[in-house]
Amino acid sequence: MRIVVDAMGSDNRPVPDVAGAVAAAREFSDTIILVGDPQKIEAELAHHDLEGLSIEAVPAAEEITMTDKPSVVARGKPNSSMHVGMKLIKDGEGDAFVTCGNTGAALAIATLQTLRRIPGVLRPALTTLLTIGEHRLILLDIGANADCKAEWLHQFAVMGSIYAERALGRPSPRVALLSNGEEEGKGNQLIKETAKLLAQSSLNYIGNVEPKEMLGGQADVVVTDGFVGNITIKSMEALGDTLFGLIRSELTGDLRSKVGALLAKPAFRRVYRQVDPFEVGGAPLLGVNGVVIVGHGRTNAVGVKNAIRQARQAVAGQIIEAIREGIAAYRFEQASAVEDNR
Repeated sequence: MRIVVDAMGSDNRPVPDVAGAVAAAREFSDTIILVGDPQKIEAELAHHDLEGLSIEAVPAAEEITMTDKPSVVARGKPNSSMHVGMKLIKDGEGDAFVTCGNTGAALAIATLQTLRRIPGVLRPALTTLLTIGEHRLILLDIGANADCKAEWLHQFAVMGSIYAERALGRPSPRVALLSNGEEEGKGNQLIKETAKLLAQSSLNYIGNVEPKEMLGGQADVVVTDGFVGNITIKSMEALGDTLFGLIRSELTGDLRSKVGALLAKPAFRRVYRQVDPFEVGGAPLLGVNGVVIVGHGRTNAVGVKNAIRQARQAVAGQIIEAIREGIAAYRFEQASAVEDNR
């Protein structure tokens, strides 16, 4: 494969971006195309052994920062590493694009300037992959669409189900709506309207889930609007950081605790790896006409490498083609439902 990586994406660019790309080229034997400031890229590559690796560099004169407004940089920085990288995908010179940069900018550039939406997609959805023990699920939308319509959430469910099946290896993925109660009829008007649509669809819809069911592995795809999804994922991240901080503080409070912490350190490390976002690396932007994986800005090299792994899985699963077919089937189902109701 030819995976395009935004070398100017992460908070500490280009150090983890380049290091992760080199690690991915070594592990997967793919061609990695680094896009960004050529001098900075070459300087960072000089720290690595590149023998036998296929790594290319494509210059991009501008960088997008985390504080840039998406609506401004989508058109205001046409020579950014995101623009150049996604154009490579559009032109068929790469199979997937990976960035750990400004998420809103990635969404705006992909949707408005380069890749555009897959025909029939009403709104693209930002996703996240959550790993809980041995189970991995996809949560969407997590911020692209704060105010949603039921039809949009229905499409999110279609796209999430396809991704879970093709990229995560989940046959007949279980699809659920995130709500304030698992009972049928719970939720606001948006959830109730969406539940009716999903119940009539061909998806493996299992109803509503609360956060405890979501984290308990009872669903493979959990759908919500971008406002609730964004607060959910940020709350989980904040709670995780707070809990690990409290545990660390208590385990270093006295000599007995320090001894116990030393003995338990391997177990704590295993637990942390299960919830470490860098072990997942990144998640897909679904609905745009090309594979785009968005990682966390504070990522490290492991996170970048694993984001590239997610990109490879999406390409291997032919996600774009599958979503195109899935959306066409969704529109047929909608048209048939309208006809039946006449």
